[in-house]
Amino acid sequence: MTLKCITLGFVLAATAAITPAKADRLDDIMSAKTLRCATFADVPPFASPDPKTREMAGFDVDLCNAIAKQLGVAAEVKPVSVEARVPEVKLGRVDITVANLAYTQSRAEQIQFSDPYYLAKEMLIVPADDPGQAKADFAGQRIASTKGSTSEMSIKLNKSEPLTFQDTASAYLAVQQGKARGMVANTMTTTKFVNESQTKGKKMRMIQDPMLFQPIGVGMAKDQPALTAKINEALHALDESGELNKIWDKWLGPNTEYKMTRTDKVVPITELKFTPIP
Repeated sequence: MTLKCITLGFVLAATAAITPAKADRLDDIMSAKTLRCATFADVPPFASPDPKTREMAGFDVDLCNAIAKQLGVAAEVKPVSVEARVPEVKLGRVDITVANLAYTQSRAEQIQFSDPYYLAKEMLIVPADDPGQAKADFAGQRIASTKGSTSEMSIKLNKSEPLTFQDTASAYLAVQQGKARGMVANTMTTTKFVNESQTKGKKMRMIQDPMLFQPIGVGMAKDQPALTAKINEALHALDESGELNKIWDKWLGPNTEYKMTRTDKVVPITELKFTPIP
């Protein structure tokens, strides 16, 4: 054996020692009997601390538990900030992210998305006496949103100036205080704020022209085909059984302040007609 061959052997051995094989995340979940799930830290009705129990509660929390039940394991909910939703799952600190996570091209380059379980719109709300009627009327204007969200992205795409905060309540307050001309958030959040404004604070209204249209799915680490297939299988089962609609109705349905009806079905993202955002 030549010195060159011996040297190459040492290099390959060393490389193998410091480059561990990518583990199958699904096997780890099943072995630990726990699904680590990232949700919002405080964005109701998706996930926020219950005022009485201080336990995390909301649509995303219930969905995490339902997915875990489909897998036959327990859910471990980890509250994270809006901007940490992708990094947490990308770095392996959680197994999945269920936090109203919209599909974007940049996110899809970093993590894997499940089949979408509903289609969301980013909507702009403004004071009732604002003369603007379409999103184009707010180009160049300061608009509030949560930091690191698709709401912020939609503001930039509209050529408006984003004023960002850690939570939607702070963004809304900025509009009430006149620090921003309007605020962008998902349909249910903006609907809630508009309804509340009719009896408290400055009255608001919604601009009917959506800022963005986007599929919402579960986020996972890339190159985990077994986990991706299992999460998709769980979502389809929850949809077909009606459990997904029950969770929706509990938090967002006709008998809630949001009064929204879910008409979407869980389908592969390739079957949807939409323009992916950057």
